[in-house]
Amino acid sequence: MRDDDENGDDRVRLDKWLWAARFFKTRSLSAEAIDGGKINLNGERAKPAKPVKLGDEIRVQLGQFQHVVIVRGLSERRGPASVAQTMYEETEASRAARARLAEQLRMAPAGLVYEEKGRPTKRDRREISRFRKGFDGER
Repeated sequence: MRDDDENGDDRVRLDKWLWAARFFKTRSLSAEAIDGGKINLNGERAKPAKPVKLGDEIRVQLGQFQHVVIVRGLSERRGPASVAQTMYEETEASRAARARLAEQLRMAPAGLVYEEKGRPTKRDRREISRFRKGFDGER
């Protein structure tokens, strides 16, 4: 957690907080996610230097999963994972939604599987070429 001996204010840059809370491995990755619109602070898009305060709501999109967390602690330094987990509290609705999505993904059928082994044969390549020419209008 952060000591109040620095500036006296209880604010930390958003990219630093995400990095310190271990949502991202590097600050540059957290800044890229913020710039890419994967992070919302209090329901709005934010910039990496936006200050985070205690009680703020942050939505973090990691892959297919969305985490909605409430800021409970501030830190500019990355510490152990046990300390990082105390910096935020995930909402119950967020946990339930992630569990539902994980179950849906687990139950979904696997993607298409290419049953042939290795690269196509010369005959296969000719058939693919003929097939493509039929769509391109070439003869």
